[in-house]
Amino acid sequence: MKLSRSPPRAPAETIVALIDVVFFLLVFFMLVGRMDATAPFDVVPPVAGMGAPLPKGGETVALSPDGRLALNGTEMTREAILTELADRSATIVRVQSDGASPLGRLLPLLAALETLEGASVVLIVTPEAP
Repeated sequence: MKLSRSPPRAPAETIVALIDVVFFLLVFFMLVGRMDATAPFDVVPPVAGMGAPLPKGGETVALSPDGRLALNGTEMTREAILTELADRSATIVRVQSDGASPLGRLLPLLAALETLEGASVVLIVTPEAP
């Protein structure tokens, strides 16, 4: 009996090496590339630090997490606070906002207080505990 051998096949080419190279390139470009949008000009972010003590006097507006407002410890509406501050001709208005207050409530309040003539609006913040 005569058995014939089949002709030897060419070894199958694996793509494992190609996959390795692709993943190395992917990791390389993720480490080197920038993923954020950049401004067309230099922007230097502010640095937190201790400022000078605030001068005595002035008014204090408090903002709670649920949006309630108070002027010098008395709960009021935003319109009443703006009217009261305009009548008093306040020169310094301190804003104390709870850390859980949404920014969407704080920014409109600050914008409204900035419209007061002659008033300097100061946002009271507390540095993080170490």
